[in-house]
Amino acid sequence: MTITVAVDCMGGDHGLATTLPAALASLQRYPALHLQLFGDSSAIQLATVHWSDQLSSRFTIHHTTQVIGMGESPTQAYRKQRDSSLRKAIDAVHEGTADAMVSSGNTGALALTATLVLRPVDGLDRPAIAAYLPTSQALPVLMLDLGANASCTPEVLQQFALIGSALAQTNGIQNPNVGLLNIGEELGKGNDVYKHAHQLIQDTPSIRFYGNVEGTDIYQRTVDVIVCDGFVGNIALKTSEGLAGMLKTMISEEFNRHWWTKLTGLLSLPVLSAFKKRIDHRRYNGAVLLGLNGVVIKSHGSADDTAFAFAIGRAYDAAQNKLVERLKRSLATMQIADKQNLNTKPV
Repeated sequence: MTITVAVDCMGGDHGLATTLPAALASLQRYPALHLQLFGDSSAIQLATVHWSDQLSSRFTIHHTTQVIGMGESPTQAYRKQRDSSLRKAIDAVHEGTADAMVSSGNTGALALTATLVLRPVDGLDRPAIAAYLPTSQALPVLMLDLGANASCTPEVLQQFALIGSALAQTNGIQNPNVGLLNIGEELGKGNDVYKHAHQLIQDTPSIRFYGNVEGTDIYQRTVDVIVCDGFVGNIALKTSEGLAGMLKTMISEEFNRHWWTKLTGLLSLPVLSAFKKRIDHRRYNGAVLLGLNGVVIKSHGSADDTAFAFAIGRAYDAAQNKLVERLKRSLATMQIADKQNLNTKPV
């Protein structure tokens, strides 16, 4: 079965210089993949003219006349940039010509446009950016929201706990633990929003609520799912990526300090390579805008071609595994169970 992914080729910090090499690598990796490339058709044609003839039938170019800037207002982008590569890629999912879309463009514009065009799944107010992060354990941890919603009501955080739990179930975790990211583990920690959210999530029978978790719990994988608002989540994510980059730089500097440290580094190369791979955030690039009637994948704006190729892979896998349909089924089952539990509670 062919999986069609719409690509916003013009988005992000690097645009075509990143998206097209990633598109080529993805076509070579996934034989059943077809790509719709949205952007400046002249530039895309020039860059793809040397791609093999075997690949020519597996991608189509769609010309767009506008590009949404990384600092542009999401509202203005939605209203005035209807012929942008980002908007047209979302429209392709809405119209059913693409199974998923991926963009490294303006996060706010992507979240707002996708929400208004594709609409949230019934019962949800907003989507959340959800991604799996590496941990010290064998399994990664699912975290949401990572930047789509800077502020949330307690009810929205409760919904994030529901869809996060549902997504974890679709990925094979039968009864996932859910933690609320907070400034302390103790009951009563946090601001009024988080205190109220704690109570709402705790009172939701279909959620196996662990309670509050702290930043240190993210990479220890204390729970399967971590919930927070997009302001907190994005800061935690970017801080983690910065720390990983700093560690790689510091280790490299120390091994290159003298000739004998270089020799030690050469002897340690297999271990260093394995370590670098484990903390390489590019391998985890590509977060799903969870809770919409369509697959939308957000790549980091600064992603290089390797990272963007992983984001295309996330879109391919989500569409192939029918993520939206499975999420709807899991969410509906959980909501029905909660209603039944509520109706059977003694007055």
